[in-house]
Amino acid sequence: MKKINSFILGVIAMCLTAPVFTSCGDDDDNVAMENIVSEYSVNDKMVAEQKAKSGKNEAVLLVAFGSTWNNAFQAFDATKKAYEAAFPNADVYVCFSSDICINRASAGENKDDEGNIVKRDYYEPRYLLHAIGAAKYGKIYVQSLQVIPGEEFAAVVASVKKFMNNGYIGQAHLDDKYLAKLEEDEAIFLGLPLLNDPDVDVPEVAKQLNMLYSSEAAQGVVAFMGHGNPDNYDTFKANVRYTQLEEELQKLNSNYFVGTVDMDGNYKEDVMDRMKDNGINNGKIYLHALMSIAGDHAHNDMAGEGSDYWDAEDETSGDNSWFEFFGHKGYTPVVPVVGNHPQGLLELEGIRNIWIQHTKNAAFLEEAYHSMYPEE
Repeated sequence: MKKINSFILGVIAMCLTAPVFTSCGDDDDNVAMENIVSEYSVNDKMVAEQKAKSGKNEAVLLVAFGSTWNNAFQAFDATKKAYEAAFPNADVYVCFSSDICINRASAGENKDDEGNIVKRDYYEPRYLLHAIGAAKYGKIYVQSLQVIPGEEFAAVVASVKKFMNNGYIGQAHLDDKYLAKLEEDEAIFLGLPLLNDPDVDVPEVAKQLNMLYSSEAAQGVVAFMGHGNPDNYDTFKANVRYTQLEEELQKLNSNYFVGTVDMDGNYKEDVMDRMKDNGINNGKIYLHALMSIAGDHAHNDMAGEGSDYWDAEDETSGDNSWFEFFGHKGYTPVVPVVGNHPQGLLELEGIRNIWIQHTKNAAFLEEAYHSMYPEE
């Protein structure tokens, strides 16, 4: 959340040049439609060419929130490659649900380790879904790369439902007969988020994290920073997954803690209070991102160092990083890095394999939808 204001002018400019149309004001309706139609055309062509080249009749669409960091792009690349190995009969595509991330990634907000500006073009789920439908893949898997089944996952579900209802307007509507056959054959599947099942997923993620970080937990606190949703956006009451994960981790070692940047009652100061309740008043604290990738939150909110990330007059400010907060509270914060960057969950093979298994176990869309939105 740090440094967002510094990009306001840039975002205005990006909205005029980015690959995906997002409104920055009362733009002319014709211009808006031209941009939208262009995006459908670009993606329809790209996917059609890929399908013709591969000859495959299955598609996997990975839906991430998004990022602008090169290390995150590399994590998505590695995830795509892992999915291609796990689904050899499918073409694999990656999309972002965040317009801001799409625009800034295209404009090149960040640099690689050699100092080169890195630009990547990603697209919204609606464009990739339309393209996959236009190419008439016979089987479609849509996999959420969200950690919890919260607000962002609800948006993924809505995108897929709108696709099946032929609700996206592009150059032309999709073939209703094709969509009907997808539904009749139960050939479109929805993969659920990492921590969807509290009885299966939460213990397995705790097990995998402990396998990776048990040596750190033997030396001090290991604190994971998730995102979370504010109370009014706590879709499916998913915030409880962070509490459940901490409970599972503490069965393995009492030095594990799980907090968030956006869940009431589970901010960094709340994590510290729980640490103190456990008699931990000083010592090392290893900080890890409990997010699919290490993006702005990991680099800034968690690992940010220096005066820009500490306001002594407002110690619990959201702009104060976890690194500076715990450092000023008598602890010794450590941010483990690989290749000069903190890691996200998609970079951890054991965790990534849980997502892959979710895709393999994915339910037919209607079954998955009604499990999340039961009839009244």
